[in-house]
Amino acid sequence: MRHPPRSVLLAVTGATALVGVALVPVVSASGATPACTVEYAVTSQWDTGFQGSVTITNNRAALSGWSLGFDFAGGQKVTQGWNAKWSQSGTTVTAANESWNGSLATGKSVSAGFLGTWSGSNTAPTAFRLNGTTCNVDSQPTPTPTPTPTEPPAGGTAPALHVSGAELVDASGTTRRLLGVNRSGGEFMCVQGYGIWDGPVDDAAIRAIADWKADAVRIPLNEECWLGLSNVKPEYAGANYINAVKELVSRVESYGLTPVLDLHWSYGQYTGNSAGCSDVHATCQKPMPDAQYSPSFWSSVAGTFKDDQAAVFDLFNEPYPDRATSTAAQAWQCWRDGGTCPGIGYQVAGMQDLVDSVRGAGARNVIMIGGLAYSNDLSQWRAYEPTDPAGNLVAAYHGYNFNACAGESCWNSTLAPVAAQVPLVAGEIGENTCSHAFVDQVMKWFDDHGLSYLGWTWNTWDCSAGPSLISDYSGTPTAYGVGLRDHLRAINP
Repeated sequence: MRHPPRSVLLAVTGATALVGVALVPVVSASGATPACTVEYAVTSQWDTGFQGSVTITNNRAALSGWSLGFDFAGGQKVTQGWNAKWSQSGTTVTAANESWNGSLATGKSVSAGFLGTWSGSNTAPTAFRLNGTTCNVDSQPTPTPTPTPTEPPAGGTAPALHVSGAELVDASGTTRRLLGVNRSGGEFMCVQGYGIWDGPVDDAAIRAIADWKADAVRIPLNEECWLGLSNVKPEYAGANYINAVKELVSRVESYGLTPVLDLHWSYGQYTGNSAGCSDVHATCQKPMPDAQYSPSFWSSVAGTFKDDQAAVFDLFNEPYPDRATSTAAQAWQCWRDGGTCPGIGYQVAGMQDLVDSVRGAGARNVIMIGGLAYSNDLSQWRAYEPTDPAGNLVAAYHGYNFNACAGESCWNSTLAPVAAQVPLVAGEIGENTCSHAFVDQVMKWFDDHGLSYLGWTWNTWDCSAGPSLISDYSGTPTAYGVGLRDHLRAINP
């Protein structure tokens, strides 16, 4: 779903600001400023993998090109990276500038990140060299696991899920439906410099969602914030962002709610038909995920949550390569295979690429994949379905009253055949009428077919700017939200 204007969002913002570690250059005994300083951080770590970052500050004459070298001492290996050309020979790692970030003026900084593997220990490097010159370094420790919520509620934890035929089931084989809400904020607040979440995400706020008898919460995310790219304020990026997401997932699960982690906004400049913005950065919905960062995002997210089978991964919010090309076949091929796609100026990561990234990280979690036309078109989903060695794929549909596929005729002809073969989840349902007549129809059809749905959105926006379920974070429903609340309470008494 597209978002209300920023003027609307600012009026209701109550985001939590997480303060990052400031880098203070070390001054030598003679009082001279060091030639360069480097901050090294492990932003996320799991059993055999981790995400790291380096921030280089040049304190001498301006550079037209840079190369950073350092040595690992704990068996680490760099597997992929961004914002630099990464290579490794033995224990020595080199990060050289890309063509677009080689200039480094006096007093200016540049950041780059990477994914790696480790065994034995993940000791931080102790010496860094910028163009051969030794730098002083401020290393951040490996982050500790996020603690559980301070007010653990009764009701247990969210169930581990997997696919069985055309159903989602828990560890005991009991069929599970995802019936809940979207909690927007994590996709836009960070990249716009206002925080991480739009409104509170504390125990009271999550308890209010549970009080609607919801059993799932979809959490939209931003790949540049997760990876800690330099255009995002450090207090809202990298380790601070990842830890905030981990904390919210833990809190959601503690109330028995399934967290659905969704890549909502991504990198890549698109100015073609139906473009949401002209910005190359992840500041709006793009037609497809990008090959430059999206696979790294999913490798890191999957590594972070691979041991949590309750977490569901939604690969990409609303693909629309069909708006960029004139043929459905080209659009569906782009959707699955990525690469160079007609009408899209950046290299695309296809859904198969992202499935491979998740599975390559060792995660067997359930994966949701939306179709074309902003996830509204599933007509060829089965024909182009990616290959998944874990057999845990779910088709995702988004349905609004203003979409093309927004009635029983289309649902019967296009959704029902897909739902007969694989689980189907409506990751977003909503309407722009400030009422609930349309979502009532959606819920009835999905109930009749035993399918899942999540309302957009648990945010206090003006319904004329975007479908908002609540008027306050204690859970008071809007005229639109009352339809979902009363229905969930009726079917989950």
